[in-house]
Amino acid sequence: MIKVNFHPEVDKGKIEGILQEIAKDKMGGWLNLPKKVDMSEFMRIKEAAKKINEESEYLVCIGIGGSYLGHRALIEALRPESETKVIYAGNSLSKRELEFALNKVGDHDFSVNVISKSGTTLEPAIAFAAFKKKLIEKYGEEEAYRRIYATTDAKTGALHDEAVASGYTRFVVPDDIGGRYSVLTAVGLLPLAVAGVDIDNLLESASDAVVSVVEPAVKYAWMRYTFGKKGYDTEVFASFEPSTLYFNEWLKQLFGESEGKGRQGVFPASVIYSTDLHSLGQFMQDGRRNLWETIIDFPTDDLNSKVVQAVRVAHTQGGIPVLEIGVESFDEKGFGELIYFFELACAISAKLFGVNPFDQPGVEAYKNELKKLMGETTK
Repeated sequence: MIKVNFHPEVDKGKIEGILQEIAKDKMGGWLNLPKKVDMSEFMRIKEAAKKINEESEYLVCIGIGGSYLGHRALIEALRPESETKVIYAGNSLSKRELEFALNKVGDHDFSVNVISKSGTTLEPAIAFAAFKKKLIEKYGEEEAYRRIYATTDAKTGALHDEAVASGYTRFVVPDDIGGRYSVLTAVGLLPLAVAGVDIDNLLESASDAVVSVVEPAVKYAWMRYTFGKKGYDTEVFASFEPSTLYFNEWLKQLFGESEGKGRQGVFPASVIYSTDLHSLGQFMQDGRRNLWETIIDFPTDDLNSKVVQAVRVAHTQGGIPVLEIGVESFDEKGFGELIYFFELACAISAKLFGVNPFDQPGVEAYKNELKKLMGETTK
């Protein structure tokens, strides 16, 4: 159960209208996803994970943004036990990082999960070409293609067409679910299952959350909107567990891409305490008062809980509004609820600011400029 320490006066009529808009949106498929999972696809995911675990020491996950942040967040946080290690590539254009990933795999047995709806995004396309070449050199073409798992569009796109032609095992990125809302689809479930995360428990808790987190998600979204309209232009997500670093990264993408349009929205930032209390803590205590803090309060040990209390009191006295989101457990159940809570709250919050939560037109700007620099023709 997600608990919050704030209880704003909410315009229920406005919220009801927004929830109806989200439900009708062509990209609102995530809204009831946990309750309508395609069980045949789910079983195929578990079978593929079993096969990867049996024959590979590494699974290389190739993707960027929503194609990797969500499942990496849970794997890093939960640190499940698995003989197969999940590593990541294709989330930057750094040659050093790609070489590091290639060298880490070395001569070990490995498989590849390439995750891209279109297959044309530059970062994962470059990494996939490099790892496909390595697979072919190690295993030969037939066996290499058997070790490639493509999570992509169901019907169209460069990766879809290549997967069909080459016989890769395919999983679907649903048409009605965008990347940053996709962690509970095959996008996230295959890597999570390979890493040893209990995806049955994860989906079960997310399914329960479809009902249980609506009220706290509405309250949180309303608080964000209220702060934003009062001139608080930055939200700092604060966690006290170092392993949740990538969960913070997922939150920043979720809110940043969903809200940052039309000169609207709140800038999402993050800290890990107590580490960042010895760096950014000074700014939080005495810097500009244009921000508020949202503490994600996981169950923790006595000492860490005292740090949470100390931060809450000190920052409140320093003039920072502090919101708290309490999570019942640090496991698949807790994160299943938390994922759905933030997805719903983000969609509502964006709608309150008057923007579309499900597109990202600004992301295309750098891609178009990069194409120009590389001598490609823009559309």
